[in-house]
Amino acid sequence: MAGQRLMLGFDGIELNEDLKHIIRDIKAGGIILFKRNIESPDQVAALCGECREYAKACGVPPLFMAVDQEGGVVARLKAPFTEFKGNPFIESIRDAEDFAVVTAAELKQVGINMNLAPVLDIAPEGIDSIMKNRVFKGDAKNVSQLGMAVIHILQENGIMAVAKHFPGIGRTVKDSHFHLPVLDIDLETLKQSDLVPFADATNEGVCGIMLSHIQYPQLDPRWQASLSPWIAHDLLRGQMGYEGLVMTDDLDMKAIAYDMKTCVRQILKAGIDMALICHKGPDIDVAYHEIVRLLNENEKLCLMGKISIERILRTKKKYLYERE
Repeated sequence: MAGQRLMLGFDGIELNEDLKHIIRDIKAGGIILFKRNIESPDQVAALCGECREYAKACGVPPLFMAVDQEGGVVARLKAPFTEFKGNPFIESIRDAEDFAVVTAAELKQVGINMNLAPVLDIAPEGIDSIMKNRVFKGDAKNVSQLGMAVIHILQENGIMAVAKHFPGIGRTVKDSHFHLPVLDIDLETLKQSDLVPFADATNEGVCGIMLSHIQYPQLDPRWQASLSPWIAHDLLRGQMGYEGLVMTDDLDMKAIAYDMKTCVRQILKAGIDMALICHKGPDIDVAYHEIVRLLNENEKLCLMGKISIERILRTKKKYLYERE
């Protein structure tokens, strides 16, 4: 139950000892690939194939093999993969569908089964949004239409889509990779704009929704979205009725000022299904052992954990077991 709650990064371009540890000992639910793991299409295909076979040999459920392939400034797979200009240049549903068709085919060809995309944040006019080079242009309706086209085509072609960054970071000007942005906005304003694409993604059946590392003091005065039971459970699950996978953004970002044990406790309390730790280091083992400890010692967290595991395995059965 513990390892499946983790999506982990590693160093290297092949199945090395670090990666074997992640799969064999931690029994991670997923692996995330970055530029440092990617050399060529043949190499990525070999890496994903080796991971898939090793997991099978270890008796571990099939792995989510994830990547951020938004197009534009965030695209881990470079030429000879198709390089798109990015969401700001997608102007029609046809453009969105073309991006999704090509991307799904290329991901599938190399064994990647999950795309941490599309970005559903909205960048209002007049704000120097940190997301201005990554978002679809326009209002909530336009962002939603283009985003739903991407989600539908990706998932229709066997690639799990993950919408991000809930409940919306388009209004922020600081980068959560380096700072903790604070967005002092009320829920009603979010419902009228920023939450609209995520509500539509829920209805579209998007596989996953990624939480932001932003703090929304009018929603939760204590915890940022990625650690907030109110935002992840009460709002996303309760009020919006989302039943797919909920995951954090990378816990290695500077916006996270808490130690890993505190993060894990909050993630479990919030019923968040998967935590992302994208870099090699001691935090991976700390997180794993803390999840094990809390699930063993806290009956409520254990019961909540069983629900998360059922959700994870149900998603894997739909997208992975039937295809392997």
